[in-house]
Amino acid sequence: MADLRAGVIGLGMIGGGVAVSLARSGHPAAAVFDVRPEAADGLEGVPACVASPAEVAQACDVVLVAVVDADQARAVLTGDDGVLAGSRPGLTVVLLSTVGLAAVRELADLCAGSGVTLLDAGVTNGPEAARNGLVTMVGGPDDEVAAAVPVLEAFSRSVVHCGPLGAGMTTKLARNAITYATWAAVREATSLAAAGGVGPATLLRVLEQAEDTVAPLLHLQLKAVDYTIGEEQQAWASGLADKDLAAAQELAAELGLSLPIVDQVRPRMPDVYAGRLDGLD
Repeated sequence: MADLRAGVIGLGMIGGGVAVSLARSGHPAAAVFDVRPEAADGLEGVPACVASPAEVAQACDVVLVAVVDADQARAVLTGDDGVLAGSRPGLTVVLLSTVGLAAVRELADLCAGSGVTLLDAGVTNGPEAARNGLVTMVGGPDDEVAAAVPVLEAFSRSVVHCGPLGAGMTTKLARNAITYATWAAVREATSLAAAGGVGPATLLRVLEQAEDTVAPLLHLQLKAVDYTIGEEQQAWASGLADKDLAAAQELAAELGLSLPIVDQVRPRMPDVYAGRLDGLD
């Protein structure tokens, strides 16, 4: 890591957390960028934003891209002042954004045309991003992943090399399918219990007494079932769920698989985040 200069593009919850975690590990980002020039303000150990993604590429060996979706990632990479405009052969781009596999392959091809390697790296445990708590699922060639691992380990709790290009994102989409389906199941279960006069705290108490039968993810989500968020946050969260589940459906169609649970869960996510199912609040 001492010889690698890392940069971060996108300083939201994930990217900002990654930048803070790099600093906490003693390897602060050499350059960061966000469309909000003030985004780095208040992020401990994180330098002020530079003027463009190209400047991040010029200053760094590994560029971590943590934007919202494929369109933003494409713009960050290929814009007039994008990463590829400032790149040099040998640069590595690590895509932390959750996108579909077609987008991963497209962006990797665009990077390869400039002698740049793209690795796909889905991340999870977002609320812990600023405390070196991310689990990073990376896809790409063995040697390229090995070269980037020191940077990944500097901000992650765990790094898992899942396989070739696309394997990291595939793992993230599969993990997300479990997460969203579990959220929907928790909401349905608590709605059923509430309709019968049993509150979430009672249901949780029963599950805690039989904890060996409860998956940790289900347990965590049931603990959070009373947590309410505002309408703006609901729209944001359900939008992310829709994007991620759509990507899972797209991959399944490409592979000739059916995902009947995902098909049912995807249109339900706005109600899941609003805390209502089947007319029950």
